[in-house]
Amino acid sequence: MNRPARISEPSYELMDDHEGLSIIYRQHGFPCPLVRWHFHKEYELHLITASSGKVFIGDYIGNFNPGSLFLTGPNLPHNWISQVEGCEGFPQRDMLVNFSDALFESTPSVFAELRSVLPLLERARYGIEFRSRALISEATRLMGLIAHHRGATRLGYFLILMEALATSDDYCLLSASSAADLADETNVDRTNRAVDYIFAHYGRDLSLEEVAQHLHMKPTYFSRVFKQSTGRSFVEFVNRLRISKSCELLADGNKPVTQVCFESGFNNISNFNRRFQQLKGMTPSDYRRLAVQRLTEQNLRS
Repeated sequence: MNRPARISEPSYELMDDHEGLSIIYRQHGFPCPLVRWHFHKEYELHLITASSGKVFIGDYIGNFNPGSLFLTGPNLPHNWISQVEGCEGFPQRDMLVNFSDALFESTPSVFAELRSVLPLLERARYGIEFRSRALISEATRLMGLIAHHRGATRLGYFLILMEALATSDDYCLLSASSAADLADETNVDRTNRAVDYIFAHYGRDLSLEEVAQHLHMKPTYFSRVFKQSTGRSFVEFVNRLRISKSCELLADGNKPVTQVCFESGFNNISNFNRRFQQLKGMTPSDYRRLAVQRLTEQNLRS
C-alpha cells in the first residue's frame, strides 16, 4: 500500500546561504526535511529526477513523475510528496535552483537580452509546469551542468536555461491564487500537518472534524485557517486530491471506472462522475481516451 513519508517542522524557509551568489543550486532525496508545505522569497526551478507523487502549488493539486519541471514564484507555497512503498526512499529526487528578484531587477537595464525573461517571472507567481519533452530534456542537461560548475560558468548555463523556459509556449499555469493570497507564516505549520494527514487518509471517508481533531483545533477555526492557507475549502481540497488520483489511475491502466472511483476515495459513482465533470470538463472515460491518445502521440514524436 502506498503511503507518504512523514513530514515534520514545516515553516517559512529562510535561505541564508546565498554567500553573495546570484543563484543557489541544491539537490536532495526523499524522504528529506526539505519536503514540506512551505514558501520562501526566492523563485524555485524544480526538476524531479525520481519517483512519482502529488504536487501542491498554491491551490493547485496535480501529479508529478520523473522529468516533471516546475517554476514557482516568491512566497508561493509548494510541496512535492512522493508515493512510496514501505520504507522506500530515493537518494536523489530533486534538482533545484533558487534565485531572487534581485537577479533580474536591474540586469535588464544593463543586459537588454534578459528582458525576455521578465514575462516568465510574472507567470511564475502562479506556478508553472513545463510540458515540452524536448525542453525538459534540455533542462535536465543544463541542470546537470549547473550542478557541476561554479562562478560565471554556472550563471551562464542558468541564463541559457531561463531563456529556453521563457521562449517555450508549452506550459500550464497552475494556481488560481497568487502568493499574496496564500503565504502566511503563522499557519504554514498547521496546514502542512493537515495536508500530510489528508494525503495519508484521503482514500477513505475523511471528515473535516477528524483532521481538526488530529491537529487539536476546533473545526470552524481549522476550516478558516485551511482555506486561507490553501485557497480551497477542506471539501474542495480533498475532492481535487481524489480527482487527481483518479486521473493518474485512468491514464496508467485499464481499471474499470467504478474501481477507479473507489480507489480514489469516492464512495459512490454518481458523485465521482459529477465531481470529475466539474473539475475536468469531461467524463472519466473521455479523459482516459484523451490520455491514451496523448501518450501515443508523444511516443510517435520521440
